[in-house]
Amino acid sequence: MPTRIKLTPDGRFQLAEDPFTCVGDEREIPPGDVIISLARFQESGDALLSEGRKVGVRLESDQEVEALAYDLPRLSVVALAFPKFGDGRAYSNARILRARYGFKGEVRAVGDVLREQAAFMVRCGFDAFEPSDGSTVEIWDKAAHRYRHVYQRGADPRAPAFVERGE
Repeated sequence: MPTRIKLTPDGRFQLAEDPFTCVGDEREIPPGDVIISLARFQESGDALLSEGRKVGVRLESDQEVEALAYDLPRLSVVALAFPKFGDGRAYSNARILRARYGFKGEVRAVGDVLREQAAFMVRCGFDAFEPSDGSTVEIWDKAAHRYRHVYQRGADPRAPAFVERGE
């Protein structure tokens, strides 16, 4: 099984096996747990879920997470695509999943995912990563914990600096 970098509940990173198979729209759906496109989920998601599978949906950066609002309680993973590192729409989608919809499943960063983004992704609610830059778990952990203080609230439990100061 492929591996991914996963955020643990204590805020560290570890390498974890990926039980999901990412299936392109042109491929036949294999047995087991799958991650499929939004279009394919809208077409055959109910059937896959009724088979007792765990299902994830991959959202491209131009697709809105609101399209999944009704189905989120039934999904195990939402994979948010970064077509290039400078495209930040997946950050907004991750934040919306966690803050507005209270999504408790895995929010995975896929595509052009770089270690320099680690701290920001965690703050927005990502908890699984498929790095495109060959980064190791140790490098991701160091990048995500580079700064001691944060200055605003996020999807993670870190308190902003003004809270730490007692303001």
